[in-house]
Amino acid sequence: MQTKLPKIVVITLGGTIASVPNDDGQGAVPKLSATDLLASVSNVGDLATLSTISFRQYPSGDLSIGDMIELSEVIEELAGNGAEGVVITQGTDTLEETAFLMDILLNVDIPVILTGAMRNAGQAGADGPANFLGAIRVACSPDARGLGPLVFFSDEIHLARFVRKVHSSSLSAFASPNAGPIGWVNEGRVRIPLVPRHRTPPVVLGDRPASTKPQVALIRVGLGMDNRQVDSAIQDGFDGLVIDSFGGGHVPQQMMPSLITAAREIPVVFATRTGAGEVYESTYGFPGSERDLLEHGLISAGVLDGAKSRLLLTLLLACGSTPGAIAQRFYQTVQ
Repeated sequence: MQTKLPKIVVITLGGTIASVPNDDGQGAVPKLSATDLLASVSNVGDLATLSTISFRQYPSGDLSIGDMIELSEVIEELAGNGAEGVVITQGTDTLEETAFLMDILLNVDIPVILTGAMRNAGQAGADGPANFLGAIRVACSPDARGLGPLVFFSDEIHLARFVRKVHSSSLSAFASPNAGPIGWVNEGRVRIPLVPRHRTPPVVLGDRPASTKPQVALIRVGLGMDNRQVDSAIQDGFDGLVIDSFGGGHVPQQMMPSLITAAREIPVVFATRTGAGEVYESTYGFPGSERDLLEHGLISAGVLDGAKSRLLLTLLLACGSTPGAIAQRFYQTVQ
């Protein structure tokens, strides 16, 4: 007797995986539809009963937080109507950010798998079809249920809260420096031996209109920087600020007066610009150290990098969260 195939919905957002070049092999832009992507993988219909939604056709840098909020609502509706898994294809430039937004917006148990490609369909060795097929396999796997959104890339499975794009061009561009992949696909078999203890807590937005979406600035600290960028962010009316700091959470001491002033007016979060690890809490005590930042009311990003911290702070501000609730929510991310 034939086993009933799972119902999987493919949602496309554009990106390299949907891009084709001009006749000269250059200037690739997103053109391929969800149906086109399905046609690129033979026998994919043997894995699942597939339906498609062409949601956006953008380079991923043009996607917005509003797009992701709308997409999360679509996925919630799909899950309520019997979908057993979702695959999202998009560009890799912002894949780590959209995956994290899905992680904190969605409250569904069905597998939601994000993937993309580093080489477009017109290049030799295009990786889109393999990543796409693997993502569908993961979406079909019962082992992927209840884990929250996952990123599948180059045969590896990553948690959205930890995954990062770590290379501009490698086919293995995605990694999870703080945790590693939780699984992989080999010979068509999905393996997920490392299950997280907890899912990332969702952020419930409520009924606030999109026009009230807060604006959060992200400032990457560099050698010799002073107070001017922080002052500009305050003068420009940003609702929150994220500082991508040195090492374990350090800034030049000449930035401190402006950061202290900013933290009295808006939530200011500090993360590490290193790409891995988490910020310290009590190791150093010099002006501009992590202890100095915390004592003056700045909020630790914990394990989150600056880009993801900006997204989480934006949604928390949209919910009207207090500074204490914001600090607690950042702490919960790694629990």
